[in-house]
Amino acid sequence: MTDAAPTTGPGWRPGTVRDAAGGILALMLATFLAVTTELLPVGLLPLMSDELDVTESTAGLLVTVYAFMVAALAVPLTLATVRLPRKGLLLGTLVAYTVSNALVAVAPSFAVVAAGRAVGGIAHALFFSVSIGYGARLVQPLFTGRALALVTAGASAGFVFGVPLSTSLGAAVGWRTAFAVLAGVCALTTVLVAVLLPAVAGGGARRDDHGQAARRSRLAVVSTANALVYLGQFTVYTYVSVLLLAAGLSVAGVGPVLLGLGALGLVGTWYAGVSLDRRPRRTVLVVLVTLTLGLCALGLAFPALAPVLVAAAVWGAGFGGVASIFQTAAIRTHGASPDVVGALVNSTANIGIGGGAALGGAVLAGYGAGWLPFVGAALVLVGLVVVVVARKAFPATV
Repeated sequence: MTDAAPTTGPGWRPGTVRDAAGGILALMLATFLAVTTELLPVGLLPLMSDELDVTESTAGLLVTVYAFMVAALAVPLTLATVRLPRKGLLLGTLVAYTVSNALVAVAPSFAVVAAGRAVGGIAHALFFSVSIGYGARLVQPLFTGRALALVTAGASAGFVFGVPLSTSLGAAVGWRTAFAVLAGVCALTTVLVAVLLPAVAGGGARRDDHGQAARRSRLAVVSTANALVYLGQFTVYTYVSVLLLAAGLSVAGVGPVLLGLGALGLVGTWYAGVSLDRRPRRTVLVVLVTLTLGLCALGLAFPALAPVLVAAAVWGAGFGGVASIFQTAAIRTHGASPDVVGALVNSTANIGIGGGAALGGAVLAGYGAGWLPFVGAALVLVGLVVVVVARKAFPATV
């Protein structure tokens, strides 16, 4: 198999993680804002549904519509923009996030809120597609796992700091203020990323037909497992604030608990970062088994608050490593260029996020919060079975 070296801009040569530290930090910051923007409604669903006069399951569609737009647009937009400068394209998505959050903050109705979220969905369709390929191009292939794990730490930081702090802010002074503050932070981050991120070019890998069908098949398997795991995760996580409140937690306590869950997610991110370049298959299995067990324990513990919090801690730690394991596995299939691989990972993750939000809403409305963790665990388990069977897509060594 012949693989091309990453295509980069003039003056930038892929090296070690340390060599690319500035660019990785910039992508980490951008990822933090992207995840916070996507998931902020999760912590504010009860408040938003009350003011906008819609049910909580209807408010959950703000996550569903956003995610389905990403799923539908990620690949077409990535292909349409493949020749554009990567840095300018990434900065454009951050500007769109700023506009999206500002529009939601001042929206007079649920329909306008949905329109504002649609702007963010379009940005998100490009952001992760570009950022995954960007992270892979900043370093030599040997360091891909660690680099993408560090970039993904920005996503974990979104869980740790972004969503919980914004949720606490929304509970204290109103959900509109939380979106307005996030819009301001997005604008500031755009400037920081412009300064820190080195330019790399678009384009793809050198053509090599020998073995391409097998590599594409492995990429399809990784993408399928990715969608299944995200489907299971977001069947539950979209309604985590509803579940916690039903277990007896106060409204004021939701933000701090989400903060704790996000902090535990950093444990999973750290584990992926130190293990993916040495024992990739074992890392994937450990992460997914932890996630499955955490969700099962959550369902068994509900509605007793203390056991629910303990189970949620295991769940949060497991999910922290999910983005890293699938992004790295997909890149290493060499089934397409880094940008297209990023688009497929982005698209399938958001099929799972949007489908999970919709499925979770149906379960919540029809059977109650107690069934959410069991449905989520079953879906993650199916994804785990795919990994166990597909040894070539998830190899034991790099």
